[in-house]
Amino acid sequence: MTTRRNFIAQAAALSCAFTWGGSAQAQVAGAWPEKPVRLISPYGAGGSNDISARILAEQLGKRLGQQFIVENKPGAATRLGNEQVARAAADGYTVLYAAAPYATVESLYGKLSYDPRKDLRAVSLAVTAPVFLIVNANSPFKTVDELVAHGKADKERGLTFASPGSGSGPHLAAELFFKEAGVKGLNVHFRGDATAYTELLAGRVDATMTAITSALPHIQSGKLRVLGVATEQRSPVYQAAPTLAEQGYPNVIGYGWFGLMVPAATPQPIVDRLAAEAKAVLADAAMKQKLAGLGLQAVGSSPAEFAAFVDKEMVRWNQIIKQAGIKGE
Repeated sequence: MTTRRNFIAQAAALSCAFTWGGSAQAQVAGAWPEKPVRLISPYGAGGSNDISARILAEQLGKRLGQQFIVENKPGAATRLGNEQVARAAADGYTVLYAAAPYATVESLYGKLSYDPRKDLRAVSLAVTAPVFLIVNANSPFKTVDELVAHGKADKERGLTFASPGSGSGPHLAAELFFKEAGVKGLNVHFRGDATAYTELLAGRVDATMTAITSALPHIQSGKLRVLGVATEQRSPVYQAAPTLAEQGYPNVIGYGWFGLMVPAATPQPIVDRLAAEAKAVLADAAMKQKLAGLGLQAVGSSPAEFAAFVDKEMVRWNQIIKQAGIKGE
C-alpha cells in the first residue's frame, strides 16, 4: 500500500530523475569537446574532399576550442572510411566527412560490412560540387540540344561521355542525362578526371559531366566549353553556365557532396552542437569564397535536412544504377 509519505518520496525521486536527465544532456553538450576530434576523410590527401575537410576542420577547431584532426582513410570507394566511423565509439570524437558515394555503394557493391541507413547518422551537409556538362571547344556543340541531336542522329553509337570510373558521380549523372534526353549513350571509363579530360581535349569523346574544379584551366584557356550545370539553380561556382533545367531537362540534377556524419548512438546534444557550429562556419562569406575557388558550394544544414537529402540521393541514384545495370569496379 502506497502511503502519502511514500508517494511524496517517489514523486520527488521522479522529479530528480527528470531534472538530472535534462542536466546530464546539457552537460554533454556543454563539455564536448574536451579533447581533439578525429575527422575521417574517406579519400587520400590532396583531393577536394581532403582539402575542404581541412578547411572546415580548422574553423571548427577555432570555434569549439579543440583541434579537429583530419585523418585520411582512402579505399574501396569510401567504404573503408565509412566503416571506421560506423564502428567507432559514439562519443563525438570520431566524425566522418562523408562523400556522395555513401548513397550508392550498397547498390554498386552489394551487402556492406556496415548499414549506411542505421550505423551512422547525419549531422550537416557541408558542401556540394555541382556537376557540369562540358564539351571540347572545337566541337560544333554550342547548346545541349545540339549535342542531343548529334547523339540521336548516330543510331549505332549515340553519344560518348568520358567518366573517371564506373559508378562514379559523373558516370551516374551521364546515365541520368541519357535517360532524360532519350538518347543512346556510352560511358567510357578512365582512371580519374585527368585522363578523362585528355580524351575530351583530344576529341575522342563527345562530352563529360563532372565537377568543374580540374576543368577550369581548360575552360579559361578556351579549350573546353561548358554547356550547362545539373543543379536546380545556377551555381555561384560558375554563374555563366545555364542549368540543364533551363534547357529542357529539369530532372537532370547531380552533384558531388560532402557532409558530417557520426556513429548512430552519438548523443543528440553533440549532434546538434556540431551541426550548429558547422552551419555557422559555412555561412561565413570568406569561407564560401574559399570553397568556391575549389569548385565547391558551401551549404550547412540541420541533421534532419541532411538525413532527408541522403535518403533522396539513395533512392534517385539506386534507380539509375539498377536501370543501367551498373556495377562497382
